[in-house]
Amino acid sequence: MTTVAVIGAGAWGTAIAKLLCESGHEVSLWAYEPEVVDAVRRRRENVTFLPGVTLPPPLRVSSEIGEVVEGRALVVSATPSHVVREVITRAAPFLAAGTTIVSASKGVEEGTFKTMTDVIEEAVGPTLGLKVAALSGPSFAQEVARREPTAVTVAARDPQTAEWVQSIFAAPYFRVYTSLDLVGVQLGGAVKNIIAVAAGVSDGLGFGYNARAALITRGLAEMTRLAVKLGAEPLTLAGLSGLGDLVLTCTGDLSRNRTVGLRLGRGEPLEAVLGSMRAVAEGVKNTRSVNELAARLGVDMPITSQMFEVLYRGKAPRQAVTDLMSRTQKPEIY
Repeated sequence: MTTVAVIGAGAWGTAIAKLLCESGHEVSLWAYEPEVVDAVRRRRENVTFLPGVTLPPPLRVSSEIGEVVEGRALVVSATPSHVVREVITRAAPFLAAGTTIVSASKGVEEGTFKTMTDVIEEAVGPTLGLKVAALSGPSFAQEVARREPTAVTVAARDPQTAEWVQSIFAAPYFRVYTSLDLVGVQLGGAVKNIIAVAAGVSDGLGFGYNARAALITRGLAEMTRLAVKLGAEPLTLAGLSGLGDLVLTCTGDLSRNRTVGLRLGRGEPLEAVLGSMRAVAEGVKNTRSVNELAARLGVDMPITSQMFEVLYRGKAPRQAVTDLMSRTQKPEIY
């Protein structure tokens, strides 16, 4: 048994907490929303973010972050990426030396362009001897919570940390592979959300499977270009945290990012789409940060660039597709 804290009680954080608790670990869950804490305590259900899923009685929940993380051997960060720095900074004074923090958040921080594990290390500081890892892969929270077969990757700088986290997360329905490519695993998880918004736009415009397949394949190409530029191994992006997560998020009806794109393609304004969603669609914010990062590095990411124009400059989705298709002809591999 390992003592675990899960920071963030959205659908994914709640599903992780349930998985780990049912595997015999002592798990505490931090929720920002008081109504989530109340519902989990009274009904054993996160009716806001993961309705219809009964949570195990041993799972503890609190809105006091110190109470949740203090003395825990493993901390899982599962908040939206844009609040990771703020929340981990609040948690840092309560962390024990040698704590391992697993990032289950997917994104690139705006302004700094740092991955989530880099953000976590900066927020905690160097004095605790922190170990970090990143968990990513094709994993809808609802399906994990229903114990449906799922495979993901955990990445760390050293094999011992990756294998330790692997052993804690492994379950009969939850298979975990290890990787030493922290950069590649995290960038795959960030960029796939942007491509999923684009895939949703394509579907919303009424285009068919040809268009979706093209977006997935060319999305993988630009995801790989960016990751390799930042030192990732190309094969990582062909794995679960790259191609696997990309396919899931671009095609699955449970994908929040695809849903955003779908509604945009059907003509709804972005403000109305986001205003009607309680959960965060990471692809919207990450489009801006990844687009700027690509520009700074000189990496060609045409789908990301067009999605930035749609989301932040009011470009018509159909015109974005036209502009993508009419770009200068190129070799497929460049």
